[in-house]
Amino acid sequence: MGCLEFVKDFFLGFWDYETPQVMVVKDRKLGVIYRAVQFLVITYFIWYVFISQKAYQETETRPESSVYTEMRGVAMLGDLVQDTTEYVRPSEGGDVISTILRREVTYDQTQGTCAEHYSVANANCTKDSDCTQGEIDFDGHGQRTGLCIPYYNYTFKTCEIKTWCPIEEYAVVREPALEKAINFTVFIKNAIHFPKFKVLRGNIKPNKPKKLLRCHYHPETNPYCPVFSLGFIAAQAREKFSELCKTGGIIGVLINWKCNFDVDPSKCIPTYSFRRLDMRKNLPSSGYYDRFAKYYHKDGVEYRTLIKAYGIRLDVIVHGHAGRFSLIPTIINTVTAMTSVGICSIICDWIMLTFIDKNEVFSDKKFDDVSKQPSQPMTTDLTLTSYGSTHSDLSDGVPL
Repeated sequence: MGCLEFVKDFFLGFWDYETPQVMVVKDRKLGVIYRAVQFLVITYFIWYVFISQKAYQETETRPESSVYTEMRGVAMLGDLVQDTTEYVRPSEGGDVISTILRREVTYDQTQGTCAEHYSVANANCTKDSDCTQGEIDFDGHGQRTGLCIPYYNYTFKTCEIKTWCPIEEYAVVREPALEKAINFTVFIKNAIHFPKFKVLRGNIKPNKPKKLLRCHYHPETNPYCPVFSLGFIAAQAREKFSELCKTGGIIGVLINWKCNFDVDPSKCIPTYSFRRLDMRKNLPSSGYYDRFAKYYHKDGVEYRTLIKAYGIRLDVIVHGHAGRFSLIPTIINTVTAMTSVGICSIICDWIMLTFIDKNEVFSDKKFDDVSKQPSQPMTTDLTLTSYGSTHSDLSDGVPL
């Protein structure tokens, strides 16, 4: 029976109508809390939502972008002139460009047989049976022939392999670093398109191309000169250029377009920041290097020069965010702000009923159960004057 009564009361109560009752509580502490919470809510929406976040705007965060890069500079490495053809890869430019700062070169390699490096697993041997013919170690340099031979001019032996000989670890020549590359410059041309607003912007001024040949970027004096020296990039990324010459590194060039199209679009100028993207130099996986070879023929035999190049790789990453006034988000956020003010009443009601209403005087006035035709006349010692709504004025004389 108890369960049926509960279901019946819940079903009948579901169709009841609830309306708030206005009640004035003359309590100074509660009034201060109410106005303070109101002030915080209104301040949040005015300062943060509308002014800082510009909630009255429609936004676009996925613009279309193109990047072109070009490295400039000439330096001497010993008696050799190093120009962009020698140290820039790839040569065509794009959102990724690298500069060679130090090389490890293995000259005059040719296809043949020679001794495997002793650090490769199971490469050390004393007799031919220690070497399996046709076996390939993926950490090694080639295919084993099944012979055990002296390791070049040393007394110990390793397995013979078929590969490019001599192997890199034995014949490599480590060249000095190109430290003068600290003055090399990279030109980064970027164009960005916001399709929603039909606005196209670029980071250079098209009517002043000659100025780009002799300027360097400065956020205040030269914001339209995207020319950066490698030394400036390393310093902004908080890296030492001398360390980058030894191990190499990957640095991200972040171009950030934050545009407000409520004003003149020409005032939309990008900002640049630089950050190291790979692991730091004290970790095994840190640094950046690339291997490539230069091939040539001599006396009908193909030779190659193997180059292991350490350098700086620049990854250009473009972010875009644009906004413009729109009536729809303005209305939505304004209604949200006005609705959120109601949380002040909820908080103060909880404080009043939990901490102040010790004798349940306020709760008796706040929650009334009024039927359509009351079976008994309602009597109370408090006179209520109604003007279209139920309104109670509880003064300080009410005992708590």
